[in-house]
Amino acid sequence: MQINRRNFIAQTIAIGSLAAVGPAFSQEPESTAARIKRTGKLRMGAINGASPYFTKDLASGEWRGFMVDLGRDLAKYLKVESEWVETTWGNAVLDVQTNKIDCQLGMAPSPARREVVDFSAPIFQNYNTVVARKGFNFERWEQLNSPAVKVAVDVGSSHDQLVTRILPKATVLRFETSAAATMALQSGRVDCQVLVILLSTALLTKLPNIGHIVFPSPDETNPTNVGIRKQTDQAFTKSVNAWLEEARASGKVKSTIISNMQTLVGVPPTAFPPQVHF
Repeated sequence: MQINRRNFIAQTIAIGSLAAVGPAFSQEPESTAARIKRTGKLRMGAINGASPYFTKDLASGEWRGFMVDLGRDLAKYLKVESEWVETTWGNAVLDVQTNKIDCQLGMAPSPARREVVDFSAPIFQNYNTVVARKGFNFERWEQLNSPAVKVAVDVGSSHDQLVTRILPKATVLRFETSAAATMALQSGRVDCQVLVILLSTALLTKLPNIGHIVFPSPDETNPTNVGIRKQTDQAFTKSVNAWLEEARASGKVKSTIISNMQTLVGVPPTAFPPQVHF
């Protein structure tokens, strides 16, 4: 009986120890670095209609754009295959959080986003502009901060974050996509649409009669980064930053952006003001 009791106590302690440590190991899912290594694939979010960042060929299903090219280069750096998962700017944060995608290229690290996802070092600094309807002229952001001014943005985007912060009095109409916000500008439902310069120059090249680009003062810039799921293992974030350092130093980021601006939307390098750097 003594031996059995001793064995019983030992087994009870062992089971209790496993129960205590088991949840600690199961609380955090497989790290991004481990999943990529296991599957040999890098899952990245792609946003249709966001040319020249992302655009999808409806016939072939192929994704194009400078973020697509940079994403493929990142996958090549990691020696894995690239896999694209369609999303929207509004859903991309949740897709990163819930491990639907490994990362989202082109995501601006707003304070609200930083609370729920991690970010790489900047890919480049973006420059915010306004596409205004014909006859609607202004020079400063504060001139838009009025209930009489109707501003269109795509919900959940960096544009949405910007107007929420600096135009609290404006009448802001939020749309599911950037294209839907542009349609509101075309139809006269809004006075202007806030877009980063890469999108505004592309839009004016495609639809020159929609209005004109304004570069309001003071300059409003924001970094464009890679959104990554929060996790203890930082191996994937370190790899992304190492790739970014190489890509920027070699001029690959700049050349990829410029070439896509020209080939996809017909915007020459001369379209950008001196203060815009890639």
